[in-house]
Amino acid sequence: MIQCFTHQKMAQFIGAASLAGCFFLPFGANAATSEWVTSPGGMIRLVAAQPKEDGTIPATLEVKLNPGWKTYWREPGASGIPPQVTLDPAGDVELEKIGFPVPKTFDDGVVRYIGYDRPVAFPLTLKRVHGSGDVTIRASVFLGICEDICIPIQGELTLAIKQGGFDNPLDGARIDDAVAALPEAPSADFSVTASRYDADKALMHLSVRLPADDKDPELFLAGPSGISFGKPEILPAGDRALNAAVPVRLTGKDRELKGKPIVLTVRAQGRSMETTLAFD
Repeated sequence: MIQCFTHQKMAQFIGAASLAGCFFLPFGANAATSEWVTSPGGMIRLVAAQPKEDGTIPATLEVKLNPGWKTYWREPGASGIPPQVTLDPAGDVELEKIGFPVPKTFDDGVVRYIGYDRPVAFPLTLKRVHGSGDVTIRASVFLGICEDICIPIQGELTLAIKQGGFDNPLDGARIDDAVAALPEAPSADFSVTASRYDADKALMHLSVRLPADDKDPELFLAGPSGISFGKPEILPAGDRALNAAVPVRLTGKDRELKGKPIVLTVRAQGRSMETTLAFD
């Protein structure tokens, strides 16, 4: 049985992240990549390409998991640590966004959480601060991985991009593959057709158009701090459609859903779609 920390217990272990970082060992380096950093459950590194004319830098955070280990999505559920990337504020680059491939739900009857049990790459939207010259990316990465227990992991990753330097084609392919694995945008055959929030029952009601009939579609939701979601109850809705009721838990001082962005990811028929919901 996988035993992961609850949010209450997790705070006791955040301070252990720096100690967990001591497990990391450099493994090697290539052009346009940081060194691999290793832990008992896998390895992580950054991969980046030459800045584009608008200053954006294509990049990914690669996570290679050892067999039997897992890591987490942006909203891990009742336990776990989502990937966090913090760039050096005195450096050349800003982080605008982290992309998340569609995850899986793990449920052993005691703990339910959301994440990945295979190697995964998280595309990073980076923007250079200065207009020209070489670029150095310094990132502090914090995430959780688990086997029998879950451990918080922290690593410092650095890579340098020389202006006009050579991009390793394999690195470019890794970045392209990571971006291609992201959920697609809503479309005519795959989108949310209705959404509302019942505050009295603390339930979110969703209707989704699917690209084809699917007996086992999956929904994943993530919101700002103070909002969490229970297991969606998926209801039949006829041809190529689903209805769902999702328990919503609001904590903290502000217990309102109004105006807060909620990210919804849907997996069905080998495709995935992601959109942002807002409630009045």
